[in-house]
Amino acid sequence: MSLQASTLTKADAIIAQYPQKRSAALPLLHLVQADRGYITQEDMAWVAGKIDVTPMQVLEVVTFYPMFRQSPTGRRHVKVCRTLSCALRGSYALMESLEKSLNCPRGETSPDGDFTLEFVECIADCGCGPVVQVDHALFENVAPEKAGEFTQQLKASLKDANYGKQTPTPGTPEWNG
Repeated sequence: MSLQASTLTKADAIIAQYPQKRSAALPLLHLVQADRGYITQEDMAWVAGKIDVTPMQVLEVVTFYPMFRQSPTGRRHVKVCRTLSCALRGSYALMESLEKSLNCPRGETSPDGDFTLEFVECIADCGCGPVVQVDHALFENVAPEKAGEFTQQLKASLKDANYGKQTPTPGTPEWNG
């Protein structure tokens, strides 16, 4: 097991908060994913042992919730909303443009490991679509015709040593794109 010692310590504290150990499944999976970036079979077996369930029961949770990943993501995880309001404003055309400009098919990671690109269900910002979430930053009104500029911004972020060190707040360029 290659999880950090602090993760192992936090796990025991999380489990202690629940009257039934199995109720700690989601918080433990979030903890593991925060540590490693994704969840391995070994991690699922470890969580199962900690909460007294089978590894298959943990796998069922991991595969049910789309926020859990079983493989590494690129340096930038790009999620494009595809639900109705974003779709009506061009999210499908935006996705096609991003696939070409990032050299990354949807649902995959680019060959250089820089980008993982995927469609997701509602990002809950329906009035400002198409909406794209890059890691933890939210970008609103990313019009398909602006995909080239958006791609350049994403590629530039790979060279930014301060990228992701501050939480985006509403009204900032990181939030609104």
